[in-house]
Amino acid sequence: MSQFGYRGKGLEFLTSNKIAIGSQVKIHADSVYSGVIMPRYEHSDDHHIVLKLKSGYNIGLELDKIKKIEMEAAPVIKKETTYNSQSNSKLPKILLLSTGGTIASRIDYRTGAVTPALTAAELNASVPELATIANIDTEVLFSEYSENLLPHHWIEIAEKLDSYSRSEYDGIIVAHGTDTMQYTASALAFSLAGFPKPIALVGSQRSSDRPSSDAALNLIAATIFLTEIHSSGIFVIMHNSSNDDEIACNWATRVRKNHTSRRDAFKTIGGPPAYIVKSKSIEKDRMFNVPEKEYMPRIKFDDHVLLLKYYPGLDSKIIEYAIDSGYRGIIIEGTGLGHVGKTMYESIEKAKKNGLFVGMTSQCIDGMVRMTVYDSGRDLLNLGVMPLGNMIPETALVKTMWALANSENSDEMTKLMKENIALEFSD
Repeated sequence: MSQFGYRGKGLEFLTSNKIAIGSQVKIHADSVYSGVIMPRYEHSDDHHIVLKLKSGYNIGLELDKIKKIEMEAAPVIKKETTYNSQSNSKLPKILLLSTGGTIASRIDYRTGAVTPALTAAELNASVPELATIANIDTEVLFSEYSENLLPHHWIEIAEKLDSYSRSEYDGIIVAHGTDTMQYTASALAFSLAGFPKPIALVGSQRSSDRPSSDAALNLIAATIFLTEIHSSGIFVIMHNSSNDDEIACNWATRVRKNHTSRRDAFKTIGGPPAYIVKSKSIEKDRMFNVPEKEYMPRIKFDDHVLLLKYYPGLDSKIIEYAIDSGYRGIIIEGTGLGHVGKTMYESIEKAKKNGLFVGMTSQCIDGMVRMTVYDSGRDLLNLGVMPLGNMIPETALVKTMWALANSENSDEMTKLMKENIALEFSD
């Protein structure tokens, strides 16, 4: 019997009762529960079992409080179903690239296993609405949690996208985990500035086995968006509110994840989303003036950049470490209008003398860095720190990695950092 994640008392309890993961059971404890035995995390304790209720939610039941467990149905091994999906020549074509996450996955409700639904047939079967909107081809780049992605993954994604820049696709979806999606979005916005087709990074905050999942709606909205708009750009497409009535299309360099679990976790900073997809319309924001760029891909990153959040008591030796370790740039999340304490000045000056780029952003969620207002800001300007306007710190980090890798000298690098390439600066 498969008992993934169970050990010790939990494993003994299931084995002695001849219960396997995926079994339909009735459990008598403080109440009577009916559901399916689910796998456990490999580092979980050994005195609980996990039950998926008919509502779709999981609960943990303590072994010592279980009075009786009854088998109602053994695990069902499902055979793979072959879906017949035929393309419609009248519909536009969309490419979906998968990097991981749950956005294009199917859940086996009995075993809890997540399996990719990445053939066009499976995708259309799991989200039937897609077949009425576009013909979707799919390709897997890699399957990673987004917290495991590194700059070399950004390069791999960008190079793959570049290979489709002259393709027949109307747009491209990149299925991506949400934890670091804003970093990847910025990386693509800089390295593929001027890309001739719209690109949508799409994720889901809640997995497909939950009744409140946002996966399908985000994917449907992204497909509608790519087939109906006639502009280019990199976008992050996620829920605009906790309801299902609006999906936001955020500019790649102006978005950040503001909540750990809400479906509307991603918000555009400094203004409204670029577009909002509703059931019967797409609303466009005209607040931002998007810089027009000739498409000249520059797909390189130098990860020797430190993102440093200033706080009272921060040891300036961390900057000394960056210098000694060969770092080439530091992005500071300063306080307020762009400040750090005097204890940091000497190390910042040393960093500049050693040729490091030092840029200043703000810890504040919104607003502009203005380092001419107070003496502390002017002191930092005098040390050579560059104010980065209202650039989001994470975006500034990625841009610095990109600018360092795509410039021949410090003057060229500084010029790139000042240039508004992908709406990283907004009015």
